Amino acid sequence: MDLKLLIASDGTAPLSVLAVAGLAAVSLTVEPSLASASQPVLVLTNGTKLRGTNVLLRYLGRIATTIPTLYKRDDIETSQIDEWLDYAPIFSSGSEYEGACKLVDGYLLQHTFLVGHSLSVADISIWSYLAAAGKRWESLMKSKRFQSLTRWYNMILSEHATVLNDLTSLYTKKKDSGKLVPSKSNENGKQGSKEVLKASNQPEVDLPDAEIGKVVLRFAPEPSGYLHIGHAKAALMNKYFAEKYKGKLIIRFDDTNPAKESNEFVDNLLIDIKTLGINYEKVTYTSDYFPQLMEMAVKLIKEGKAYVDDTPREQMQKERMDGIDSKCRNNTVDENIKLWEEMKAGSQRGLQCCVRGKLDMQDPNKSLRDPVYYRCNPIPHHRIGSEYKIYPTYDFACPFVDSIEGITHALRSSEYHDRNAQYFRIQEDMGLRKVHIYEFSRLNLVYTLLSKRKLLWFVENGKVDGWDDARFPTVQGIVRRGLQVEALIQFILEQGASKNLNLMEWDKLWNINKKIIDPVCPRHTAIVEEGRVLLTLTDGPETPFVRMIPKHKKFQGAGEKATTFTKKIWIEQADAKAIEQAVAKAIAEKKPPTVEVTLMDWGNAIVEEIKKDSDGNVTELIGKLHLEGSVKATQLKLTWLPEINELAPLTLVEFGYLITKKKLDEDEDFIDVLNPDTKKEIAAVGDANMKNLKRGDILQLERKGYFRCDVPFIRPTKPIVLYAIPDGKQTAPPK
Repeated sequence: MDLKLLIASDGTAPLSVLAVAGLAAVSLTVEPSLASASQPVLVLTNGTKLRGTNVLLRYLGRIATTIPTLYKRDDIETSQIDEWLDYAPIFSSGSEYEGACKLVDGYLLQHTFLVGHSLSVADISIWSYLAAAGKRWESLMKSKRFQSLTRWYNMILSEHATVLNDLTSLYTKKKDSGKLVPSKSNENGKQGSKEVLKASNQPEVDLPDAEIGKVVLRFAPEPSGYLHIGHAKAALMNKYFAEKYKGKLIIRFDDTNPAKESNEFVDNLLIDIKTLGINYEKVTYTSDYFPQLMEMAVKLIKEGKAYVDDTPREQMQKERMDGIDSKCRNNTVDENIKLWEEMKAGSQRGLQCCVRGKLDMQDPNKSLRDPVYYRCNPIPHHRIGSEYKIYPTYDFACPFVDSIEGITHALRSSEYHDRNAQYFRIQEDMGLRKVHIYEFSRLNLVYTLLSKRKLLWFVENGKVDGWDDARFPTVQGIVRRGLQVEALIQFILEQGASKNLNLMEWDKLWNINKKIIDPVCPRHTAIVEEGRVLLTLTDGPETPFVRMIPKHKKFQGAGEKATTFTKKIWIEQADAKAIEQAVAKAIAEKKPPTVEVTLMDWGNAIVEEIKKDSDGNVTELIGKLHLEGSVKATQLKLTWLPEINELAPLTLVEFGYLITKKKLDEDEDFIDVLNPDTKKEIAAVGDANMKNLKRGDILQLERKGYFRCDVPFIRPTKPIVLYAIPDGKQTAPPK
């Protein structure tokens, strides 16, 4: 889409409008042709004109396809966006600028974005006022007065650098030099009066024959497990299109197999859907339509479009592969109805039968070779008990319910491609309205199983602690491991509706996550329990004292922690070994047998004596403080803890992949590539402040990485359990 932006000849184009246009994949041609002090005007392709910065922001947000939630939200969030847009111009007032910074900084102390859990035009509007301020805002960032605001500003810039970096640089450069609009040189080196701002690199994706306000979609998980990251992609793609076309999204549970399904899975799938921030019109169940589905099966039997078959399953599969008609294919209608009644009763005879569609046994597409429509299953259903002894297959129920519920577009992963012809043929035989199918690629991740059947094996065989185990690719599992929902949503939507099959690395997802948690999570200190070494500072404080220091040096909102300074402190065996090696090097170079180290958050110290046991392990260090020493000059920066009784007991948990192969071959058994060592627990002690952690808190342990609190402090004999969060740098499966 290419629109024209008219601005005053003595003014600059609003940076917020240019930024939102770039993010919304809209090209703008900017013309400085209006009278002085005029509001910007957007000329649409049909000649319609819209006036005013905020009006333009709302319009561009509404038509955004790359980020459909820039403006289109529920009524409450849309009103909140409007409120921020009305407030944003205060940043253009010189006398009120810093007051506005203070207000927004305080708000962002408890929020990642201004509205909801994702980027909106409200964020871009205020971000643009800050960016347009140029040197004034840069000076405030350096002053560290508004740390939450700075963190938010940098997060938006880093996540949308493709659009914002060049645009901001160009804008501020032209503004500072007195140019009226962003412009570029033509072939003759002259400055042009127009500039076309190209869209971001994300392609616009459309549904076939979709009409605004008339699109109806469904996300239809089977309640036979928890939602995993592959399902999350399908759910979020449905959400994306529902919002883009101002349509409806139905959550439908495909509950046609009582042997695998349960209310537990229904309840947890709804929890996961809520976690992903997906709003829906209603919840339905395929089982709601069992009576109508049975009527349709009888109708097809009577019309000669289906028949009852008692061929043994393995023989039936072979006949389908070879294109051989079943011996039952030409049964009379009466014979089929009689066997149908046996199936409904769940009799011994009925249990031998199934209903098959009479399509085309010679079709090259094997999905059309008389697929199964109904099977006997005497197991009680989790919703309706023992009312039925027969249940429809997914292939039969899905096209029926999609059409009956008014679904306009059914989103399916490309693995179902060969069954699309079957879907349409079944709807045709049923005499129902055709539903469009839209395909997208399945999300595949290295070293990861996304089959619910295989995941269930791990649960049933005690290889994991449950469906929310941190080693599982379920939404609850990866969130328990420390993934922020914003990172998951961003990762999946970046994949878009592409039909290309890709094997994705987990590192990209965890790297997105790191960018979200690093600017705000508090820092703490932990020392591995095994082999920890006592360092005695001979001139250290005789009486311990406490000093309050920031939990995050660049983010005031993380708060402060109490740090105790004592004469004796704990360091890790690995650091003690490093000191020993440094001393040995000094001796070899004929220097004094000492080494100067930096004790983090304290200052320098000189280690003068090393004591070891018979195995060569360092058991004690003796030294003295050298606080006037240069921190920059030391090679060893050590984390430490005071020797006090209040230290927190910790268990640090590291996880590996469940399998040792990046991608399984089609005929490969996952049991043959199980990782025998997927969980490692390390005993440690942490600073006393960690006793205040709550379950779910994210923190960074200095020099160890990021962690999520899974079990908080209860009593001294029960350790705090911290789960290690990957940081996106992993290149091989941990052993």
